[in-house]
Formats: sequence, C-alpha cells, structure tokens
Amino acid sequence: MATSSTQPSGVPVDIATHLLDQAMGHFFSAALRTAAHHRIADRLAEGPRTAEQLADATGTHPPHLRRVLRYLATRGIFREDAAGAYQLTPAARQLCTDAPDSLHTAILMITDEMFLRTSAGMQETVQHGGAAFERFFGAPFFDHLLSDPAKRDLFDRGMSSLSGPVDDAVSAAYPFPETGTVVDVGGGRGGLLRAVLRRRPRLDGVLFDQAPPLAQHLLDGDELKGRWRTEEGDFFAAVPEGGDLYVLKHVLHDWPDDACRRILRACRAAMGTGSRLLVVDCVLPQGNAPHFGKTMDVAMMAIVDGQERTADEFATLLSAGGFRLTRTLPTSAFPSIVEAVPE
Repeated sequence: MATSSTQPSGVPVDIATHLLDQAMGHFFSAALRTAAHHRIADRLAEGPRTAEQLADATGTHPPHLRRVLRYLATRGIFREDAAGAYQLTPAARQLCTDAPDSLHTAILMITDEMFLRTSAGMQETVQHGGAAFERFFGAPFFDHLLSDPAKRDLFDRGMSSLSGPVDDAVSAAYPFPETGTVVDVGGGRGGLLRAVLRRRPRLDGVLFDQAPPLAQHLLDGDELKGRWRTEEGDFFAAVPEGGDLYVLKHVLHDWPDDACRRILRACRAAMGTGSRLLVVDCVLPQGNAPHFGKTMDVAMMAIVDGQERTADEFATLLSAGGFRLTRTLPTSAFPSIVEAVPE
C-alpha cells in the first residue's frame, strides 16, 4: 500500500499529510484573496520587497503578511529569496492589475463570500440535488445578481478577467470566416467578439446579452468602428437572426439540460441552413487525470445547478436542440470548441 505522495515541488509527503493539506485548501483560497485584495503583486512589479516593506505600503501587519506570503510561495505564488525579499513568479504576475491577461478581478470574484459560502454547502447539494447557492441566498444565482448591482458588477468584471486568456485562445484555434456576421450569444462584455473581430478585419459582430454587461462592453475603438452592434435580450426567448456563426461561450455550463435545450432551440430558430454554432466550454476527458473542467463541474453544480460535459453528452444535448456535432477542437486554454450545424 502506498504511503507517500508528492507535492507540486516534487518533494515526497506522506499520504495523511497530503490529504490534510487538501482538506485545508480553503485557507489557500483565503490567502490568495488576501494577496489580491492588498494588490501585493502590483507592489512587487517594480522589484523585490520584504514583507515589512509590503506591509508598510499596504497598511497590514508585517508578521502576519509574511506568513501568508510564505504559504503562497509554497505553491508558486511569489518567491522568497535568500535575503528575505519576495519576488513575482509567472503565476503572481497574472495578479498584477495591469497585466495583459490579469486574473486579479477573477480571483476576487471566485473567492468572494457568495462562492465560498456556496462551496461550504456542497454536502447538502449532493444530498438533495439542485444548487446550494439558492438555499443560502434565497434566490437562484442570476436572479440574485439582478438584485445586487455590486455583485453583478463583480461578476461581469470577474468573468471578463477570467475570459481574457480564453478569448485569445479561442480566436486563434478556430478558423473564423473572413466575412459575415458572428453573433456572440450571452457574450458578456464582448471580450471574445473583440478578439475575433481583431483577427478578421472584414467580419462583423453582434454582442447579445442583458443590459448590465452590455453597458460595460469592450468593443469601442477605431479598429472595430462600424463593425459591431449590441443587442439586449433573453436567450431563452430569442436571439438575433441573420448570423453566419453563433457562439455560446461559458453559457451552456451554467444550466441543466432542459434549460440548455431552450437556449439551443432559440439559436436554431434564428439560424439559416448554412449557419454554424460554436459552444465554448470544457469538454471533460474520461479517466482519473486532473482537468480544470472537473473543478469547474462541481462549482457549476453548487452555484447554478449547471455542469461541464463530455463529448458524448454534448452530442446528445445538441441533437435534442436541433443540431449535429461536427467536430471538437482543443484550445491552448482550458475550454474546447464544440462545432455544430443545424440538423
């Protein structure tokens, strides 16, 4: 029987210690949030600084801050040098607020109390089914956002931050047409549509979503001028007609199958026979190998009663919505691209 495992550093640890470390993972989330909240990475962008210097700059308690940074450094977030100063690592650089693919706001969103409380209720989710979020907050997740503008703003900005690396990866991985119209259904602030239109200068786009994210869209700029429009609506009811390519990025994983079928049928009703559909979500692999989609899957289960899906599950779901899955393309980020055509 195995009695040891390895840390990310490759150092062996006994199984009991490994299991206990995993059980205390919520403390790592809290430490990561603390560093993001106090913008420690921004303070280190100009060079190494000691915990005392960082504490002085952030108004925090030096010994406690050092202990948090020491803990984060064990997992590649920051690095302490021989002189006791902390430095940025590649992972820590993505906590910088001005980094090209900054995950700063995404980290603040993911570690927000509305998600932490929800994860703590997972045992009830598994016992009773449905999303734990609704039991804690008294309303489904997206209804709750409508009633709390500050949380809605955090969610929209956090999703935009989370999607930054994904948008570039998707726009590079799929052969988008040179001309025509792309309809980004539930596209949030439009990061993916912006990335696609930048790569295809003769392509037009429609950003379709609810009013709050559309009010903060990312499509302004001379290079995209005259090539896009926003449209407000409900993708359960109808989506804009006349598109050549329809995109659902991080939409279907928010919903159970019956709700997804309604979204897909709304898309199908708007599409012509030559139109195509792209679903951008994690495609879960078989087996026991780690995959970020498996983490996302339990998060979707607890927060919105949604799920990530396997390729076979996508094929079944798409068929029920009036589509035929044609191919699945990997990207350099965590989601894949599932292409489908109307049946």
